[in-house]
Parts: sequence; C-alpha cells; structure tokens
Amino acid sequence: MRTGTGQDTAPGLRAPALYRCTVAHARTAPLRHTVRHRTYLWYVDPDRPPRLPRPLRPLARFDARDHFGGTAPTIRAGLERFLAARGIDLHGGPVTMLAHARVLGHVFNPLTLYWCHDRAGTLRCVVAEVHNTYGERHCYLLPSDLGEGQLAHVEKELYVSPFFPVDGRYRMRLPEPGERLGLTVQLERDGGRPFTATVRGERTAATTGALLRTAVRHPLSTLAVSAAIRAHGAWLFLRGLPVLPRPRHQPQEGVE
Repeated sequence: MRTGTGQDTAPGLRAPALYRCTVAHARTAPLRHTVRHRTYLWYVDPDRPPRLPRPLRPLARFDARDHFGGTAPTIRAGLERFLAARGIDLHGGPVTMLAHARVLGHVFNPLTLYWCHDRAGTLRCVVAEVHNTYGERHCYLLPSDLGEGQLAHVEKELYVSPFFPVDGRYRMRLPEPGERLGLTVQLERDGGRPFTATVRGERTAATTGALLRTAVRHPLSTLAVSAAIRAHGAWLFLRGLPVLPRPRHQPQEGVE
C-alpha cells in the first residue's frame, strides 16, 4: 500500500493517514444522554486515494458515488462541481479529505470534511458534507478561517435526528488534522445548545499493518457507526421523546 510516515501536513498531503478516534454525542435537552463509540477515519488526498494490495481492497474503497451527487466521475470532480456552483475555483489546488472508507461493500459517513486550498496552498474554504440515515445528504460551505481552529456558524438545512426539527444553526470548530484530530459540532436552538458532537483521535501512518490492526479492532466499522446511531435513537424513543416528521429535502445545486 502506498503509505506515509505520518508527518505529512496539508496542503502538501500525499500519503494517506488513519485516525483512531472516539466519537461522542451529548444531548442536554429535553433529555440528557451521552453516547460514545470508537472507530477510525481516513485522512487522504482525494486525487491520490490509497492503493491497497488486492486482498485488502475490500477494507477501504473511496467511491465517487458515495459523495455529493454520486454522479461525478471522481470525488474531486463532485467537490469542484459543488464549489463552482458557489463561485469558487481552486485552480487545481490541493484538497484533503477526512472520511470513512467503504468497508466490505458498506459505507456510512455522518460527516465528511474537505479542506480546500488554492494553488499557492492557501486554505480557501472547508466543505462539510452531512449524511443522514435516510439516504439524504447536504453540504455546508464554511469560511477558510476554520483552518486556524476558529468557529463558524451555518444554518441547519438537513433533517438529521428524528428528535430535532430542521431549524437552528450549527456551531462548528473544524481545524485541519495534525498529529491529533479534534472536531466539534454543536446545534444551537432557542438560545441553547441541546446537542454536541465531538471527534477526538490520534494520527498514525496508513501502513498495511496499521490498517489490518485497526480493521481487526473495528470490524465492519461503518456498519457499526450506523447501528450505533440507530440504537441511540431507539433509546431516546423508548424514553418518550417524540419523533418529528421528516420534511422533503430540497435538492442542492452542485450536489443532486
């Protein structure tokens, strides 16, 4: 497998990396409940995805059909279509992506992140691609100062949890990963923050041995993520939290 030392940093990322991480969802209203699970994420250049030995390829595939509209020939092409619809041209500048890979034919990415740089290496923007468990997706365009770990706010536009309506806004802190990964997304509603999601992890080089060890620790990782979200929802429903109707999601220019 094409690997790296773990020392590459954007915008010059060429070798893929793995982040073994803990994802936490904390709900404070109307019920208090926190759930955590361990998983791993890939940090890659979508123009140069990992090349695994043939026997290992089912453990990590990056398919264009899993991102944006699913109709572009490559992930990068889908991203550029989305950016072009919003007047942004990277002029071939580098992009780094944090995501789950398709594992044994299954993938579920609650959040995929793209740090988009221009040809000079300057961060132009961050794209946060959100998927829900109903097969819908929505992309949020965030300002470039997130690369310094600052906050951005975007209006919520996708039904994600069946216990929250499509209102409020997200408060996001999404610094580009280094040796450590630290992401925070909070939902703000009615002057409060009833939901917070965090991702914390440490970077390791994506060697063949590291992938095998990680896959053994987290078999069927993307299926486990999807199952954990549904189990969390079942727990809340059984405690009397009402399910809100899901509105029709409006297609997004450059995504659908």
